[in-house]
Amino acid sequence: MFIHLYNPLVFSLLIIWSLIWKGLALWKSARRGEKVWYVVLLVVNTVGILEILYLYVFSRGNKKPRNPIVPPSSTAVPPTDQKSLPS
Repeated sequence: MFIHLYNPLVFSLLIIWSLIWKGLALWKSARRGEKVWYVVLLVVNTVGILEILYLYVFSRGNKKPRNPIVPPSSTAVPPTDQKSLPS
């Protein structure tokens, strides 16, 4: 029995498989600030193979995110006193 890629079930499973891995890889490359990897992963479609390699081989290491999301500080700058400014 040969499974054809034209079978809607097989095609749907391949799309879901690819989207899951692509989403994970894109999320990780964006969090790490790796713009080149992000574009490559977005453009190249390898049915999850490149995405899996990126997640488990190329992105391994102790590299911290380049642009971590930092919440705004709670110390607000006080407004200037309008009366003390020279005219």
